[in-house]
Amino acid sequence: MNKSFDTLIPAVGTITDVRIDTPDIKTFRVETPDGKKAFDHRPGQCAMLSVPGVGEAMFSITSSPTNEEYMEFSIKKCGCVTDWLHSAEVGQQITIRGPYGKPFPVDEVFAGHNMLFIAGGVGLAPLRSVINYCRHYRDRYGRIDIVYGSRSRDDLLDYGEIVNEWATDADVNVHLTIDNPQEGWDGHVGFVPSYVKELSFDTDRIAVLCGPPVMIKFTLAELEALGFDKSQVYTTLELRMKCGVGKCGRCNVGAKYVCKDGPVFRADELDCLPDEY
Repeated sequence: MNKSFDTLIPAVGTITDVRIDTPDIKTFRVETPDGKKAFDHRPGQCAMLSVPGVGEAMFSITSSPTNEEYMEFSIKKCGCVTDWLHSAEVGQQITIRGPYGKPFPVDEVFAGHNMLFIAGGVGLAPLRSVINYCRHYRDRYGRIDIVYGSRSRDDLLDYGEIVNEWATDADVNVHLTIDNPQEGWDGHVGFVPSYVKELSFDTDRIAVLCGPPVMIKFTLAELEALGFDKSQVYTTLELRMKCGVGKCGRCNVGAKYVCKDGPVFRADELDCLPDEY
């Protein structure tokens, strides 16, 4: 059967775990009824989750491809489908199809390089898959730095995994920040772009960005000021993905379709797109 046709056929998925990460973000673990992953994927790819009678929506797969037992999705409550999912309990069945989109070039480009991951808010969700892939194949990559910021300590996604696993790995440095001072927080306070400037990273690495558009804009400017070339910087536009197969036309930006040509793009590739992105 044609692989592109396979991605259109939904599989039944069962929610086997629900984790409350922040006041408006939950992470859902999804398996098939026989306890397997619905399909294989690469870091940065997405899946369509459907709720019959409610609707469907595209979400980043936040678990690493190296996890062979299940897939996870960190979902922010912001619409009818996400509202329904946030009310779902363990055992609820949904449908899932994919994978969609071009992944991060973890083997083709990233291997052999030092890595810098920069995320803001729920923007950590699509990067979690890449970070854990690099951690799993640790000997393929150099030093790893992770800069992550959010509005408050309570809004930091996957905080337990970050401090108990990522921060304890050899040659992995985690830099957390929150926007404003908070009682009980003794870490860095400030916005992500200014923190990147303060940390003043060397340019001997590949940078991967994800977060609100304004964060990406100002962080990219700070990276350029540090001497990074845009060809060293990758980001993802997965929020623009709709049908996932280039048929609805709702994700096209200029001559590009985010679902077919992305969602992963180098920053210099984005310079060739209209300002609407």
